[in-house]
Amino acid sequence: MIIKKLHEMGLRSDHAYTAAVVSIGLSFLSWTASIKGEAAGTDRADRWGIFVGEWAPTFFGLGLALAQYEKD
Repeated sequence: MIIKKLHEMGLRSDHAYTAAVVSIGLSFLSWTASIKGEAAGTDRADRWGIFVGEWAPTFFGLGLALAQYEKD
């Protein structure tokens, strides 16, 4: 039901896959920015990188669901 609604709104599997790859890059970028820009140290930078990095599997899963819907 949600996948159908997202598809009707114009979201395609390619968009979700692209968002997943971009979130991997953002994870690295946020880790780098945090480690260089904050005095909090590596622990905080690691948490930022992991937080953003967790988005990628969600987008990949969404992409798979949309690809399956597009196939049907």
